[in-house]
Amino acid sequence: MEIGGVSSAVSTAAAGTAATSNKAVESDTTAKSSVDTTAVVYEKSDAAKTDTAKKTYTPNTELVNKLKSDAQARVDQLQSLVNTLISKQGKTYANANVFTSDFWKQFSENGGTVDELAVKQAQEDISEDGYWGVNQTSSRILDFAKALCGGDPDKIDELEAAFEKGYKEATKSWGDELPSLCKDTYDAVKEGFADWRKENAASEE
Repeated sequence: MEIGGVSSAVSTAAAGTAATSNKAVESDTTAKSSVDTTAVVYEKSDAAKTDTAKKTYTPNTELVNKLKSDAQARVDQLQSLVNTLISKQGKTYANANVFTSDFWKQFSENGGTVDELAVKQAQEDISEDGYWGVNQTSSRILDFAKALCGGDPDKIDELEAAFEKGYKEATKSWGDELPSLCKDTYDAVKEGFADWRKENAASEE
């Protein structure tokens, strides 16, 4: 009987322990299930929503205006230089050919005289390799334009347009068509701009 009683007690105790263990497992499983379920749900905070909101671009007006001002300054500088050089070249050409001009005929008839040394110097200056000749004058204009572009080939069109405006201003101030020397210089500069474009195109290939 005692043995049977002990066995019964042991069985009862074991059953109680098993029941307790099962409840603990169920409780743990329920807890895990609850944690896993809540972990899946995620909502952005107000701060996160604010960060993803569309931002408005504000241009740097001061910088834009400075860049425009710099570009205009380049145009004005070249335009002024061309006007000055072409006008001076035209005057030198006139001085070199003073003896064959209508002005000279009228001037001499009225007793005027011209410094022959000055005329000779002017003739040398407008010669092929002279300071006011086509080669040197066109080279000065192109060199100045290249210096102003700062290595940016996109400025070529802008600077060529400035050259043309400067030439027109010189023509206007001259009062009539500029001498052939100036026209030849114009053609040489235009050819120089064309070669400049080709060089840049070849370097980009």
